[in-house]
Amino acid sequence: MKNLSLIINAVLTVAVVILFWLVLGNKSMDNSKNVILGTNTVTKGKLPIAYVNIDSLLLNYEFAKEANESLIKKQEDSRLTINTRARELQTEMGEFQRKLEANAFLSRERAEQEQLRLQKRQRELQEMDSKLSQQLMQVQQKMSEQLRDTINKFIKEYNKNSKYEMIISNTSNDNVLYAAKGYDITEQVTKLLNERCAKK
Repeated sequence: MKNLSLIINAVLTVAVVILFWLVLGNKSMDNSKNVILGTNTVTKGKLPIAYVNIDSLLLNYEFAKEANESLIKKQEDSRLTINTRARELQTEMGEFQRKLEANAFLSRERAEQEQLRLQKRQRELQEMDSKLSQQLMQVQQKMSEQLRDTINKFIKEYNKNSKYEMIISNTSNDNVLYAAKGYDITEQVTKLLNERCAKK
């Protein structure tokens, strides 16, 4: 029993010494004015990192808004074209059905020719719909690439004095769960991008 008490006291003494060393060791590190990261010295208290909230940027960046409006207009134009052709085809098919039921075709061959013509128009309409959808996807991809390139190029220019070691993107809080206000440069970047956009 006495041995157990001695062992517990020895362990507690070692634990106190380790805690004392950790606390004093960290305080002496906290008193230093700079933190060394790699080859660069950074002022204590703020890391050379920033982030841009892409959702907010795209909502407020004029170039992104214009690109989005242009894409929506193209989508609406495509939908209008397809819907107009589809209504025309539907009218013709209804007329064909009425003639067929009224036995208004001169011959069976003539009815089959009309049916084949309508089926061909239906296939052409489906192909046109597919082609327009493909073109819209290409336009959207091109706009996205252009937007990304514009933002990336600007970020490099924005950080030409190497104020930041890293600037990351944050979308719907996917990459940054929490950061102090000073790390979010979205508003500043959006303002400068819009100023550049207005000059063009």
